[in-house]
Amino acid sequence: MPNRLAGESSPYLQQHADNPVDWYPWGDEAFEEARKTGRPVLLSVGYSACHWCHVMAHESFEDDAIADVMNRLFVNIKVDREERPDVDKIYQTAHQLLTQRGGGWPLTMFLDGDNQRPFFGGTYFPNVPRHGMPAFADILQKVATYYTEQRDEIRTQSDQLLNVFKKLDPSASNNDGALTATPLQRARDTFAQTFDRDYGGFGSAPKFPHATTIDRMLRHWHSSATGAEPDLDALLMSTLTLTRMADGGIFDHVGGGFCRYSVDRYWQIPHFEKMLYDNGPLLAMYAQAALVSGEKLFIDTANATADWILADMRADNGGFFSTRDADSEGEEGLYYLWTPEQVQKLLGDDYDVFAQRFGLNQDANFEGQWHLTAREPVADDDAHALIERAKKKLLSERMTRVAPGRDEKQLTSWNALAIRGLAIAGRSLNRPELTDAATNAADFIMKNLMQNGRLLASYKDGTARFPAYLDDHAFLLDALLELLQSNWNTKHLEFAVQLADLMLEHFEDKEQGAFFFTANDHETLIHRPKSLTDEAVPSGNGIAAFALQRLGFLLGEARYLGAAERTLRGSWHSITEYPHGHVSLLTALEEYLAHPEVIVIRGETEEIERWRDAAARLYAPARMVFAIESREKNLPGVLADRTAVDGETIAYKCVGTHCEMPVTTWQALAEQLDTADGH
Repeated sequence: MPNRLAGESSPYLQQHADNPVDWYPWGDEAFEEARKTGRPVLLSVGYSACHWCHVMAHESFEDDAIADVMNRLFVNIKVDREERPDVDKIYQTAHQLLTQRGGGWPLTMFLDGDNQRPFFGGTYFPNVPRHGMPAFADILQKVATYYTEQRDEIRTQSDQLLNVFKKLDPSASNNDGALTATPLQRARDTFAQTFDRDYGGFGSAPKFPHATTIDRMLRHWHSSATGAEPDLDALLMSTLTLTRMADGGIFDHVGGGFCRYSVDRYWQIPHFEKMLYDNGPLLAMYAQAALVSGEKLFIDTANATADWILADMRADNGGFFSTRDADSEGEEGLYYLWTPEQVQKLLGDDYDVFAQRFGLNQDANFEGQWHLTAREPVADDDAHALIERAKKKLLSERMTRVAPGRDEKQLTSWNALAIRGLAIAGRSLNRPELTDAATNAADFIMKNLMQNGRLLASYKDGTARFPAYLDDHAFLLDALLELLQSNWNTKHLEFAVQLADLMLEHFEDKEQGAFFFTANDHETLIHRPKSLTDEAVPSGNGIAAFALQRLGFLLGEARYLGAAERTLRGSWHSITEYPHGHVSLLTALEEYLAHPEVIVIRGETEEIERWRDAAARLYAPARMVFAIESREKNLPGVLADRTAVDGETIAYKCVGTHCEMPVTTWQALAEQLDTADGH
């Protein structure tokens, strides 16, 4: 008999619907059962592309004997962290406080059934004693006994834990002092200390493709580029990392797109799941790096990543799916692996060049098989054409295999990251079809995930669910501002304003500054987090401050500028203590100190798009260029003053609140673009 998860929207929860465990989704029914029976709650948090989540499910949750213990002693709740990041954030923090170790997934937490407070936890537990860890069934028995016999101790501990949660909230120090550029330089110096000068990336294995860090280094170089001593080392840190990643096995050389992370220093062997939230930002990063350098590798990698997003992750409704699993047919990476014999049979006379490029003439690199990673440079254009032809043959063959599972829920925040990446790549690579895809995804969200004036977080099988989080609003606002630069649509501007107003009304901490992760009318949990650090995705507070600031300058709206500044001030203690952990906030700080440049071009469609597209060929990370047809009327804020007479093309340039005289020729605008304001 399927359990209660059978009716859930999450593919991850549905994967557990046939477990013998009597699972509940997170909600009142589960906690009412815990209070009625006096049992503790076993909370298990994971996601569909998580390899070790599958391992624990197979070993324990599919085992009748272990399930019997779970059902007898606990009320069991299963949570998809991608649908409920609010729940995950709280209990990941609790795990770290209780165990003094980092968390991860699967997350296994034991909660007091009366009040949702955690008292013990871990991550993966094996079904039998292994690697110094006790068997899961033994853990269950001991935890249940402890809960029954030590309730007073548990309550005392949980009171202390909640006090620690309160202390973790960011301090709003320096509310009145000057905000300075000191954290920007400190972060750059810290990254230089951890930079791998041979293979790129920061730190040692495992290595993650943190697009925010790469972006920070590229921006840092650009801000110094016109000075007496350009920071060429910052440029090296970004471009070498991008080069090594594009050549490495973390990149799918056959199908495009990036895997989650590399298990080794060399970017050679990945953890094979592919996440939309990685590929959207990396698409933007490679497209921008292509503008900086003109490197063919960066152009090809951006194009291949965009092609994968459109081919494999786009739904018929225009939105984007979430993930591709690491496993297929029960084995991690199986879908992506080759033998020399398989490839030789497919390629014939083309084999030798391809084998030299991707190491098929060397020793196997993954459990007796070959995962493609670039070993030798491509000799010439003929070799490049041969390799591209060969990739298509391998892709056709690979598509006959059993593909890894795809999580087909559509998350607002991750879709926003993809929209932003496609919008940037569309104009940087001169691919209007990417801009069209970004436009369609934005329209999908407007149509399906805005209901009764509020944004929702997840869409699956025709139904939108869960009140949206800060990340959903902030990432989408940022994405819309990029999309408006690639293709102006006044409806998208109105949507951006609506999102900004929702953030200020429902998420802002009016007293201390910055934004809470959940809205002020969200379900009450044991803590209301205010997340400042960048994690697998950028900080919602950092992107909120950045995007609100940009919208504020575009419209001349002081409310948005004030909220951005309050976010920086409310985060200042955290930024200065640990600058390299707050990269998104640092970029907002950079544009607070040196205001972004806003160029608005008005006129007839063909000419304003020509001007816009010419401007888009330059890497100027603090410059925004908007091409708005003359016939667009009733624009909000100061945009209402940016007008053009019939038949005229006119460009208005402002840096922050300072505006120059408008110009009516491309040559005059090009001279303005040649200045350093697009730092």
